[in-house]
Amino acid sequence: MEIKRNILLNPGPATTTDSVKLAQLVPDICPREREFTAQMATLRQDLVRVVHGDPARYTAVLFCGSGTLCMDVCLNSLLPEGKRALILNNGAYSARAAEICRYYGLPHIHLSLPIDQPIDLSILEQTLRETPDIALVYATHNETGTGLLNPIREIGALAHQYGAIFVADTTSTYGMRPISIEEDQIDFCMASAQKGLMAMTGLSFVIGRRDLLEASQGYPRRSYYCNLYRQYAHFERTGEMEFTPPVQTVYATIQAMQEYWVEGEAAKWERHTRVFQAIHAGLEALGFQELIRREWQAGLVAAVRCPDDPQWDFDQVHDLCYAQGFTIYPGKVGTANTFRLCALGAIDVPDIQAFFQVLRDALETCGVAIPVRYH
Repeated sequence: MEIKRNILLNPGPATTTDSVKLAQLVPDICPREREFTAQMATLRQDLVRVVHGDPARYTAVLFCGSGTLCMDVCLNSLLPEGKRALILNNGAYSARAAEICRYYGLPHIHLSLPIDQPIDLSILEQTLRETPDIALVYATHNETGTGLLNPIREIGALAHQYGAIFVADTTSTYGMRPISIEEDQIDFCMASAQKGLMAMTGLSFVIGRRDLLEASQGYPRRSYYCNLYRQYAHFERTGEMEFTPPVQTVYATIQAMQEYWVEGEAAKWERHTRVFQAIHAGLEALGFQELIRREWQAGLVAAVRCPDDPQWDFDQVHDLCYAQGFTIYPGKVGTANTFRLCALGAIDVPDIQAFFQVLRDALETCGVAIPVRYH
């Protein structure tokens, strides 16, 4: 089967292999069959293995939906009655976590921090020290709007020091940057299949401590579909999702997981790193500036400042690149005028080199000066 290959430089879904695409072409099957639930059980174990979790202590709970669904699940399910969540917000995706708290009416502290630098641990510790009713600390590992890396291990250690659990949004690092759930002081993390695992959209998952999951049984039930304990308990009883799973997406994720093990954690991260270095080199050659200091970046998302050129038109540049099989993505940084290039997916350095030739041609077609200019 001939499948056109597009290079997605957006922050997910990512470029997939043909073998992952074709894994969806399976005979129709009822998801309640033992054959399918056995596949789900293996996948759940593998998801824990990716973050080096002890399966006796950690488990994976699967849901239908995007990564935002897992944010919703963790926040509404893991906060005890009479306690508060602390949302560490230094970007658009952690701001979304605060919005989820507002929608549910969850007691929370919204700690709004600068979007262009990592979370200040001294401010975090002061807040924890002065607010003893904080039971859950929430932070984003890689702020996908900017590519900023947050110090999750240190955040988790402080949360535990003050008696709180730590929930890390690892949606755009899981399966790419190596994570050790225990060493990194994470109680719960989350991701979705279409990013680091390079599978398809529609399946997301929470990985967390079994003892804390069991303890959450008595917490307020704030959602019917998005309750973490309810889904976990159903998996433990039956091996199945409580409600209909995305069957074909599960098969694609199983194939993607097999390919993850073949490539290996270290080799996969090295590939993403060299892709990101190629992105840096291509941007520098055209004169583009990045929003976040290099040493603070997670190594997966580059937030690029749009040039101060009257001929610059992101939509036009996007369309010219898209016509050649390359997708770029607008920024998500408040009022800053940016776009993003990402090192996710089944891509390598030659793909990036080909992209920058296409981008150069697009700039020339639009009449944008090269190197690009800034005031």
